Amino acid sequence: MQIQNKPQIISALNENVDAFNNYIAPLNKEQFEVSPGGKWSAGQNLDHLIRAIKPLQLAYGLPKFALRILFGKTNRQSKTYDELVAKYKAKLAGGGRASGPFIPPFIGFKKKDELIKKYAEQKQKLILKIEKQNEKDLDAYILPHPLLGKATLREMLYFTIHHNEHHLELLKNR
Repeated sequence: MQIQNKPQIISALNENVDAFNNYIAPLNKEQFEVSPGGKWSAGQNLDHLIRAIKPLQLAYGLPKFALRILFGKTNRQSKTYDELVAKYKAKLAGGGRASGPFIPPFIGFKKKDELIKKYAEQKQKLILKIEKQNEKDLDAYILPHPLLGKATLREMLYFTIHHNEHHLELLKNR
């Protein structure tokens, strides 16, 4: 996938979150709540994606000096989208899984519409903050990722795009 600059990142983020929400929207109660083989339900996948994007959009709103103090600056170039995806897939293949605050509880059908709306809102908040970022800063500042370790702001966006695709594919391949 050719995702490199802010406009491409924003476009992919919009497409992927909308595709996920559009897949979830028509699900009935059983389809939304079912957990085949102990895997997460569609509702839990949605909740997990919200849990993953919310701290990211909050971090993108921090002033640069705060990012530097809290997490530091990078000493390397950002990985490409494909390199980041390969690293994430390798971590998953090695047994990496969601942990702590990223593990969703049971999500009932009654929360479906509210969560779809919340995910779209979190995406929009993140996009507004991405638009304010300098391209150069996306490669200068880092954030901690529970599986990937230190990731640049750009890599975190690549991850968010792929993470959404990953969870949508999990649901579609049931």
